[in-house]
Amino acid sequence: MIPRPAFLKLEGGPAPLLPRASAGEPWLMTVIAVLCFLACLAAVGASAADRAARGWAGQLGAEATVQVRPRVGETGAAAAARAAETLGGVAGVEEAQALDRRAAEALLRPWLGEAVLPDLPLPFLVTVRLAPDAPASAVTLSRALAQAGLDASVDDHSLWRGEVERSARAIGALAGLAFLATAFAAAAAIAYATRAGLAANRGVIETLSLNGAGDGLIAGLFQKRFAILAATAGAIGAAAAGLPVILLRFIGGSDGISAALPLAWSDLLLLSPCPLLAATVALAAARIAAMRTLADGREGV
Repeated sequence: MIPRPAFLKLEGGPAPLLPRASAGEPWLMTVIAVLCFLACLAAVGASAADRAARGWAGQLGAEATVQVRPRVGETGAAAAARAAETLGGVAGVEEAQALDRRAAEALLRPWLGEAVLPDLPLPFLVTVRLAPDAPASAVTLSRALAQAGLDASVDDHSLWRGEVERSARAIGALAGLAFLATAFAAAAAIAYATRAGLAANRGVIETLSLNGAGDGLIAGLFQKRFAILAATAGAIGAAAAGLPVILLRFIGGSDGISAALPLAWSDLLLLSPCPLLAATVALAAARIAAMRTLADGREGV
């Protein structure tokens, strides 16, 4: 068995055998940092969108709206009040309240403006707040209204809730694809840099081979080098992504950019695995590229 050469036992390990900055490594670090920054923003955006979707779905699921049509000889306000009284006694309903015209106009004002509201015929509505543990279903509410002799339509917001949930799933899938795309781009950049580093250090590699160093040891030199580089770049990218999250959290509170993207301090935890993930991708990419390059070089001899 050929002993390991003495120069591989120098203090500081085998890494100093490679030049400190070869094959455009500063540019590679910049590329990886930018990719990690984008991946972290995608992760935070997906988390915020999912949080908003769950909040909206919860709010929609906790409420129902009833449109009441008055009978002949009955005013709309009286019909709405009677519907609210009927629904207030249904199991699974916490509160039912008839909306007067002023409240209905307040709901429509942001959409229609002030000018058309006075002349606009508005429906007579009842808002129903459902019990969170065992909410009443739309069928139950409709049956209670029918038994009370009321002509009304119940909207439990199930259509809107389904749309919100589907949108949340789509956003999560897009964020996952964005993360995979950035990871693939980082791996490709590292693989290219590893091959360039092997070519630039061909003399060092031949010297190591002549002194009994195997392919695994030589590949380990590049693995360690690019893993440290990628981990550093990942930490820079995660820190850069964390700054706008902290800033928006301080400025906008829990709403962040808007109510559509609410931010939480826990979102910063999503950034912490970035250096480890970047280093793992770099280890795998450098190992594969180094072993393949060494095998190709041996075949070409």
